[in-house]
Amino acid sequence: MTAPESSLAPAAPEAAPRGRRRSRDLTFPVGVALVLLIVVLALVSLVWTPYDATTPNPVDRLQGGSAAHPMGTDRYGRDTLTWIMMGARITLLVGVVSVGIAMLIGVPLGVLAGMTRMSWLSGLIMRGNDLLLAFPALLLAIVFSAVFGPGAGPAMIAIGIAAIPAFARVARSGTLQIMSREFIAAARTANRSPLQIAIQHVVPNIAGLIIVQASVTFALSVLAEAGLSFLGLGTQPPTPSWGRMLQESQQFLGSRPELAIWPGLFIALAVLGFNLMGDGLRDRLDPTLRGRS
Repeated sequence: MTAPESSLAPAAPEAAPRGRRRSRDLTFPVGVALVLLIVVLALVSLVWTPYDATTPNPVDRLQGGSAAHPMGTDRYGRDTLTWIMMGARITLLVGVVSVGIAMLIGVPLGVLAGMTRMSWLSGLIMRGNDLLLAFPALLLAIVFSAVFGPGAGPAMIAIGIAAIPAFARVARSGTLQIMSREFIAAARTANRSPLQIAIQHVVPNIAGLIIVQASVTFALSVLAEAGLSFLGLGTQPPTPSWGRMLQESQQFLGSRPELAIWPGLFIALAVLGFNLMGDGLRDRLDPTLRGRS
């Protein structure tokens, strides 16, 4: 006789959730480890680098990896490891500034759109948000470069403005969910002002969504900065930048491919780290995902 079907049914689905749980458990620490690697490189470069980043050394130009230059040298004889370390600074700086701009503008707009009882105001905010979404960071950077000149500053502002719609949408979505809760009705009954409700109840409850969005936007900012620097619209010489390292290595791809591999690798690690950290934060901060883990 075969065993009853009901006694066999629960055994099959258990393996998949356990495997997914192990995968989610590893996502966050791996992401944090990669992000810490970039942060450590940037912090160490503030006090020590193997060589001076701006001093050319024609004698050592286009060398391969060695004890003196573990990652080799570029066409000017500058140490690649030094440039990787100092390039981490501008990567983190652009990420922090651009995410800060997007968060400080996008979150209040999203909360206002979600809290207001005036449908025309909410519609106006979100339609303006959609209009801004039509202008990518590259187009904004070109406009800013034409007005202010190319540089890291205009690039950071352009990336930050381009990221505002994402924060506004996430904040509005979270606010609409919070506004339907009973404690919001109790706060209104207690004659709390909209500003008090927003600060004391809405923002703390959507903070998890904002943190996750910030982590994802940070990764996009790293890519955007590298792309703008590659096109000459971002960080300008003599400041080290991973994007500029890629741009300068184009003519040596056949003879010295490592000149492009090293900055490309660290750009990929930074983007992967922030994305994995964002996924891990989402799993930890979202109660529905915690329940399924």
